[in-house]
Amino acid sequence: MNRLPGYHAPSATIDRVLRDRNAQWGKKIFLTWLQTGSTLSYRQLDELTLRVGAGITAAGVSARGHIGVFMNNCPEQLLGILGPARAGFVSVPLNAAARGQLLAYFLDHADCVALIVEEELLPHFLEIREQVPRVRHVFVARPDRERKAESTPQPADITLHEFTSLTTAPAALSGESPDFKDLAMLMFTSGTTGPSKAIMYTHAQFVYWGMDVAHHHEYTSDDVAYVFLPLFHGNALLGSTMGSLMSGAAIALAPRFSVNRFWTHIRSSGATVFNGVGAVTNFLWKLPPSPTDRDHAVRRCHLAPVPSFAHEFEARFGMTVMSAFGLTDYCLGAAYNTTSPRGKLGSCGQARAGVEIRIVDEDDFDVSPDTPGEIVLRNNNPWGASLGYYKQAEATAASRRNMWFHTGDRGRMDEDGYLWYTDRIKDAIRRRGENISAFEVEEVIRTHPAVDDVAVYPVCAETSEDEVAATITLRPGAAESFSYESLLIHCSRNLAYFMVPRYVQVTQKMPATLSQKIEKYKLRREAEADLSALWDRERSGVQVTR
Repeated sequence: MNRLPGYHAPSATIDRVLRDRNAQWGKKIFLTWLQTGSTLSYRQLDELTLRVGAGITAAGVSARGHIGVFMNNCPEQLLGILGPARAGFVSVPLNAAARGQLLAYFLDHADCVALIVEEELLPHFLEIREQVPRVRHVFVARPDRERKAESTPQPADITLHEFTSLTTAPAALSGESPDFKDLAMLMFTSGTTGPSKAIMYTHAQFVYWGMDVAHHHEYTSDDVAYVFLPLFHGNALLGSTMGSLMSGAAIALAPRFSVNRFWTHIRSSGATVFNGVGAVTNFLWKLPPSPTDRDHAVRRCHLAPVPSFAHEFEARFGMTVMSAFGLTDYCLGAAYNTTSPRGKLGSCGQARAGVEIRIVDEDDFDVSPDTPGEIVLRNNNPWGASLGYYKQAEATAASRRNMWFHTGDRGRMDEDGYLWYTDRIKDAIRRRGENISAFEVEEVIRTHPAVDDVAVYPVCAETSEDEVAATITLRPGAAESFSYESLLIHCSRNLAYFMVPRYVQVTQKMPATLSQKIEKYKLRREAEADLSALWDRERSGVQVTR
């Protein structure tokens, strides 16, 4: 197994890692908060997380209790995730956009007994506090933000604490340190097809994510990772942040993604690496070319998914594109980095150390090379994968059918062992005997100059067979020049004839989950309720030829 030295499972705890990082890189800056310019050294990170864990214990929170962390990106949020786990509590990062019943579901399902919340979001918790009676202690943080929340009276049934009471607590933990196999964190899935599930992370799994990212994506102590994706999701927390922590690198933390501030932040922070998702990549690509496009220190970026214009992206911005395949539900499965063959750019790379990958059919039998099927994983590293879904044994067992983790993703493996992602299985479309990747159609439509974003999905038409539908949003100012015919011509030039959408809908805003994943099932349901409301190329007489 190709592990970074020093952390086999019995020593892989958050407490041990932070102590070691302090000993090795104590004075070095680990985190720069771009909102104010404030910093945390490795020594301060060690000390403050130790204080947070000890302070929660001193406040009377029950041992091994689950601590919700309801915050937007800020240094206090990271302290609130790592600190409790050091003291044997279980951190539960919550999506900062959650409201009402959804917020209550998160707190109730995760059995939270305490909450760390930023002041701005406290009213949203107070609205539902009667639905979560187990939450008795609330620690209120006041990060330096542009907008201040109104003061809130002390509720009678809970105890409000200042977050500063944690960061000024004595830096000493009582009792035994957590074990590598103890639960450290619950992280909620996006819930695109049903209620969000809480993924169980041991200390070892938490640490291993950082080790694997650091190794396979080539993090070194000279790196500065620009982090703008939310820390309550795996990409920013397990990838950029833990990868940096395990390699002695630094992170430059932004409150959120801003296309206007992106390159300013990149240059001012000296960032050398960043992680981007589909929408971010498209926003950056669609910026007008500038003489300063390569005026930065970024050497590599991780993009998910890899866009069709990846080679052009590398050339324009002067950086190397990396990719990977992994799920917060299980583990990092495959990686593609700067040493991978550039002819394989667009793939997710090869299986990483200690992980097996297969492509299987509906009955879990292997398919031939370059044949699409479901991607299944098996992690052979002890304690290297998540424990499953909290309080959902049936869902856990179903995901591990036949002793392989079933990702729900469709892909293919080429003869050289490189994994190519196709789409989510539920996004696949079968039209007149042809299998169509919604992802591939979306990639082409996004290159149309008027299109801002797109979702492609199947709809059942009059023949009771799938037809391809696309819902798009337009770039500002593009509505007057856009035409359905121009979009269809663009698709015909770049796609097989059977992939060209029959139905097209223009909308102002896509329905999305809290993690901004488009809820295609809602678009499909709305479309099938009244297909006449969508533009139909057959009804309009537009012909698509072979």
